[in-house]
Amino acid sequence: MTKKIAFFSLLLSFLFVSPSHAQYYYNERNLSLGLVFNPNIGWLSYSDSDVYKSDAKFGYAYGLLADIGFARNYFFSTGLTINTLYTDVNSMMYHAVSSTPSATDTKNFRLQYVEVPLSIKLKTNEGNLGRFYGQFGFTAGVKVSGKEKFDNTNKYNTISGDDIFRLGLIIGTGAEWRVSNSLSAVTGVTYNNGFTRTMKEGSPKLSYVSLNLGLLF
Repeated sequence: MTKKIAFFSLLLSFLFVSPSHAQYYYNERNLSLGLVFNPNIGWLSYSDSDVYKSDAKFGYAYGLLADIGFARNYFFSTGLTINTLYTDVNSMMYHAVSSTPSATDTKNFRLQYVEVPLSIKLKTNEGNLGRFYGQFGFTAGVKVSGKEKFDNTNKYNTISGDDIFRLGLIIGTGAEWRVSNSLSAVTGVTYNNGFTRTMKEGSPKLSYVSLNLGLLF
């Protein structure tokens, strides 16, 4: 009888302690889902800088964000965004004999990707105002639209020879500002360094810096 009483006491203790442990992680927001809008500045990087020169322009991204905690203050961050990037490229043409510049063509590129970030976020302990975070990882993107137009025209045409996939390395930092117990506002900055070819002509790589604005629920 004593053994049975001890067993039931241990079982009841487990049932009461386990929910309180789960409630602790719930209050720490072990899983957060949110919406983001990220203005960005994008540019193309060419290995042959004597022929091609890229000017950065403003673009934007929007979509969903998910932070999944796997240890205290350690989160796997992912989501799904539609990222639209703009850039101007000046291409120099040279005389065949004198090798001096003869003319310059300016094109405006508009590239749009569906991107999935795969990164780790390290967050500080949450205070009265919120918490800070650092982020490191990768983005995998699939092109959904690639357009170009000359500077003196208004009509975009499909880019010839642009690549479908894009991979990038992301480094970022920011803060989550507590609005209520179940809502936080996110502000941050992210540098995304592309390391795959964007298109065949000139073999450039696409990079951008974004301002991260969002709401986590």
